[in-house]
Amino acid sequence: MEHSQPIYRKNLSLIISFMVLITISLLIAILLAYNFTKKYVENEFAADKVEVFERTIQPYTNFFQQGIPEVSYYHGYLDSASADSYARRLIARYAFIEKVIFYDTEVSNWPISDGIKAGYFSVQPKAIYQIGPGVRKGAQVIFSSKNPNTLSLKTADEFNKMAIKLNKYVESADTTQAPSPDETFATFYGIDANKISYLNVPRKEELAMFKKLMLVKQAKSPVFEKDMFTFYLNPKRLRLVNTRPELYQQLKIVPLVFEPLSTEGEQLTTEIALPGAFSGYKLHFSSSPAFLKTEIYHRFLPIFGAILLIYAFLLLIAYLIYRNLFINQQLFKLQYDFINNLTHEFKTPLSVIKVAGNNIGSSSNLSIAERKRYATILDQEVEKLNTLMNKLLSFTQLENKSITWKAERIVLADFCSAITHAFLLDKPGFLLNIDIKGVTEIQSDPILLSSIFNNLMDNAYKYSPPDRQELAIEIKKEGAYILFLFKDKGIGMTKSDAKHIFKKFYRIENQYNQHGSVGLGLAFCKELVNFMKGDITVKSQPGKGSTFIVSIPYTH
Repeated sequence: MEHSQPIYRKNLSLIISFMVLITISLLIAILLAYNFTKKYVENEFAADKVEVFERTIQPYTNFFQQGIPEVSYYHGYLDSASADSYARRLIARYAFIEKVIFYDTEVSNWPISDGIKAGYFSVQPKAIYQIGPGVRKGAQVIFSSKNPNTLSLKTADEFNKMAIKLNKYVESADTTQAPSPDETFATFYGIDANKISYLNVPRKEELAMFKKLMLVKQAKSPVFEKDMFTFYLNPKRLRLVNTRPELYQQLKIVPLVFEPLSTEGEQLTTEIALPGAFSGYKLHFSSSPAFLKTEIYHRFLPIFGAILLIYAFLLLIAYLIYRNLFINQQLFKLQYDFINNLTHEFKTPLSVIKVAGNNIGSSSNLSIAERKRYATILDQEVEKLNTLMNKLLSFTQLENKSITWKAERIVLADFCSAITHAFLLDKPGFLLNIDIKGVTEIQSDPILLSSIFNNLMDNAYKYSPPDRQELAIEIKKEGAYILFLFKDKGIGMTKSDAKHIFKKFYRIENQYNQHGSVGLGLAFCKELVNFMKGDITVKSQPGKGSTFIVSIPYTH
């Protein structure tokens, strides 16, 4: 009858499909993550320019909101020396101020030769000074009322524009309250390309007097002092503060009409207009694709690492699934072989017992010799069944830790003689040689120790060719252990088989192991030795034999 092979479905196609799916998912995730990172960096390139702009323009904002209004604190009483000190302090603090023009101004109802007059109200410069890096010490006089012909049109025009604004404001102002912020900005600030003019804001009482001077004819009034400054600015002297050097390779302040050269066409650019007096300029940002790609990779690498970590985790799951399937396949095969061999082990003696029983029952007249022969057969087969059942029961007891330890004094020479004699009665052709070195007796459980001996001797007999059926047993003390070496000249085994022979139901597939083994002998030995707090190992060479080494603690 043809022997059928056990079938175990591992569904490897599902595992392969799973691995292909997660690999494709990995590639898609990497592609999407890279594109997302690239788009994110490009969006930051366009959006984060505001942060750089604010940090770069901050000095100008401070100058406009804090530096210029300081003029009003002096209430028109600045002279050339104090104006020079004030202006040079601002120039030292803000590098973008190129020079400062100070107008020492007089307001009255007197007749004037230079300036602006509305009604009876007149505004004229008493003196004009230039202050800046080009003037080494003190303020340079560029106009004096004592010498009116020195006033240039450019300087006069700036003064006239501010004077006209002051006159307009005085004419329509509500003298019962201070000017609002919007009125202050519209009247007392003059913002043009690269320059800012400022006239100190009059107090409420002064404003009332100015309006009276303008509308009511009266005797000559006192002369009121006013301070006016014009600050000439250079936007290219602003210190560029690149708060995002990983995004912006180059920053420039350029005119609004600036267009990048054709050679810069491949670069990614963005820009933002400067405010106020710098409104004719813009802050230009540019980065090459290679420069931005460095930042993209820098941000993408952690994402890539996380994706790979997830992929590795999924691969580990796939491996564990495959390993479990492989182990289950091996267990399935071992259990299948175990059931087949156990069935065979039970069927053979049962068949013999049945045949012997039928012969005894069908025979009407049996001789004494025949009855003895049948009795011997029945006794032997029953003993086989009993031995197999005891081995299974003992193995279960060992695994459940329900077996007890009964240590007795064992004389090794007598123990070995008795156990080998009993073994050779059943296998008379087997050669056994025992060599005991340096030890005569031990304290141990004789039943457990005899089980180890019987299993290893039976194993040596079963796996030895007919012409090399011999076993050398060597017993010696080594340190705190006693060693039992079982050296046969059998078929040996490979290193791969040597790793598994102490596992339950494992059997080496060869011609010596087709029948008569359920794969429990060596596993039973392993459990016994472990129970005795010892160890068992094997050294083997295919075709030359094996040496099983049992070591147990030495007690006497």
